[in-house]
Amino acid sequence: MSIELAYRGSAGTDRTVVLVHGNSSSSAVWQGLLGGPFGQRFRCLALDLPGHGASPRGTDYSVPGHASAVAAFLSSVQAEDAVLVGWSLGGHVALEAAAQLPQVPGLVLFGTPPVATADDLARGFLPNPAMGVGFQGEVSTDDALRYGTAMLSPGSSVSPEVFVSEILATDPGARAGLGASIAEGRTVDELALVKAFGRPLLVLHGGEDQLVSLDYLRSIGLNVDVVPGVGHAIPVEAPELLGQRLTAFIDSL
Repeated sequence: MSIELAYRGSAGTDRTVVLVHGNSSSSAVWQGLLGGPFGQRFRCLALDLPGHGASPRGTDYSVPGHASAVAAFLSSVQAEDAVLVGWSLGGHVALEAAAQLPQVPGLVLFGTPPVATADDLARGFLPNPAMGVGFQGEVSTDDALRYGTAMLSPGSSVSPEVFVSEILATDPGARAGLGASIAEGRTVDELALVKAFGRPLLVLHGGEDQLVSLDYLRSIGLNVDVVPGVGHAIPVEAPELLGQRLTAFIDSL
């Protein structure tokens, strides 16, 4: 049974863009984009995944479960033809949701290494010890700070504390459930989805990302647009640059 997802919008009325956040985050991560020139032009819908932000807790925290929730959300807001933008976990979710939505004209991923099986995760992600927090149920404030720090570029001017309240507010079951679903093999061959997508795909990567391997992204044949000087959380560190990249992509569709 689907649940009604919370979301925040922007003032724009141009083409609809649906924004999907990452693990233990929320629609708040997109606020710089929503309030800037990008959000003033485009109709942005930044949703909260189940168990995150203001959305109710879910019953299926696997990536396929989240993807079904996103597909249902697009239908409920009459946005089946929206451009999908996914960050980190949200990129995996957006990729799988887009495969169910033939009217989606284009997809943008960043902080998201597509994998064929769970075994590929060790190649797609860098061996950063903070990654474990994303699959841990209850987390401490120190855990949340470590996770937030890993989201940013080394020495970033953005404080990792901006992530802490969202991490602590996330349903602990969302992290634990995600980890359990991967261990149980409840995954989809994302490399096959990318190959079969057949629509425009933009892959961005923060040049100082401490979590995702650029070498892996290139090894699977992706054409990667590197955003210099920022880490994993591009929407937080560089919302204006992100808006420019997204605008150019959408205008090319």
